[in-house]
Amino acid sequence: MALPVKDQLRYWGVAAVIFVLCLWALGDVLLPFVIGGAIAYFLDPLADRLENLGLSRMAATAIITVVGILGFALAILMVVPALITQLIELVEVMPSLFQQLRSFIEQQFPSLLDRESNSHQFLVSLGETLKSKTGDVLQSVAASLGSAINVVVLLVIVPVVAVYMLLDWDRMIARIGDLLPRDHAPTIKRLAGEIDAVLASFVRGMGTVCLILGTYYAVALMAVGLQFGLIVGFIAGLVTFIPYLGALIGGTLAIGLALFQFWGDWAQIGLVAGIFGLGQVTEGNFLTPKLVGSSVGLHPVWLLLALSVFGALFGFVGMLIAVPVAAALGVLARYATSVYLGSRLYTGLESADQEDL
Repeated sequence: MALPVKDQLRYWGVAAVIFVLCLWALGDVLLPFVIGGAIAYFLDPLADRLENLGLSRMAATAIITVVGILGFALAILMVVPALITQLIELVEVMPSLFQQLRSFIEQQFPSLLDRESNSHQFLVSLGETLKSKTGDVLQSVAASLGSAINVVVLLVIVPVVAVYMLLDWDRMIARIGDLLPRDHAPTIKRLAGEIDAVLASFVRGMGTVCLILGTYYAVALMAVGLQFGLIVGFIAGLVTFIPYLGALIGGTLAIGLALFQFWGDWAQIGLVAGIFGLGQVTEGNFLTPKLVGSSVGLHPVWLLLALSVFGALFGFVGMLIAVPVAAALGVLARYATSVYLGSRLYTGLESADQEDL
């Protein structure tokens, strides 16, 4: 005989509270394991395909590991140094860029620099707000990463965790399925399948979209001669998983830099703007529909809310788990809605009387 609903809610509620407290207390320690698990989840379909070709799970994992190590080493040798160099140069040139912007404003919009004008007061307050918020965000991220674990140790633990989890992924999923409550196992497995479908479409699909668009932006911007094209493309590709935000942030940054670098050469500035316009059209009409699909169920506002809330509660680790939690909550919300629409609470007594007749 199954436990009463009240007892089940009590037990599962206690388990949820314990899980949240552990996540809050051990979030920094869990960082490499969360990243390693995410990598294993991302690569599991590839390992399954290699198994379907006749390889064992160990051989498939070994091939993926070797290719991953070679790709990572190649990125370290070719891309990362240039990325870090451009980032340092961008930070160093920022003061001069702001000075040029001030000179431009003095010539074109002198009223903005009038200390008594409302526009000047607004710009000053906006600048102070952005400065304080940016500092808080950077300090929070740095504190989370810095206090969690040494970067060298992180780079060692994450691949090890990813390899072991990828090797045992199917066995872990099967074991978890065996531990589910028998009364609720079919429903839990169905909901877990829907959550996996959402995550597979979003995480794997949008990850591929981010990689393609980031590479395209970086290569195209460097091809037209933009000074910090690689770092701008990296930033634009990194935040593309939030629809329109990648093109907005990357486009604003790229066009702003192009205005300073190519001022007066409107053809070059137009090329930079056209690069992001073409990228946005390609993403919306080809990449996202083909790689992600239209039934993902993660609205951009819901995703931003999840990132904000979990980032504030659990730091950097919270931001990493925000997407899967948002996907799970979205599936559970749709399931709860379907149950409600079929319940007496929604249909009322009249429908019950009609069924009796």
